[in-house]
Amino acid sequence: MLLGGMGPKRTPRLAARYADEFNLPFASVPDTAAQFDRVRAACTEIGRDPGQMVWSNALVLCCGRDDAEVARRAAAIGREPDELRANGLAGTPAEVLDTIGRYGDIGSERIYLQVLDLGDLEHLELVASEVMAKL
Repeated sequence: MLLGGMGPKRTPRLAARYADEFNLPFASVPDTAAQFDRVRAACTEIGRDPGQMVWSNALVLCCGRDDAEVARRAAAIGREPDELRANGLAGTPAEVLDTIGRYGDIGSERIYLQVLDLGDLEHLELVASEVMAKL
């Protein structure tokens, strides 16, 4: 069972007891680290090994070859590049890879990509060739 969310008390306890995977959607690296720590602590409190759980994030994707392409893609989905860089996967392929690495450093094992402009197939091709190919 996949559970997730930012609730500071009940969510960690429910995840520790019932979840096979804990997912934190649309949260920054520091917010994710804090919530993952709360869930790990809740696991320990009930005698569950936190290593038995899959840790994941869901993040909005906005990747471009340069800042202009990132800005164009962000505008197409009604978002700001800086906000997406803080709370999602945004920027050049190198920036997106770096951000994925920072989530990995705090324990995220799986990233779900939310692609909001489904008509932009070049976006998917860029991510497949320049991001996914390097993971």
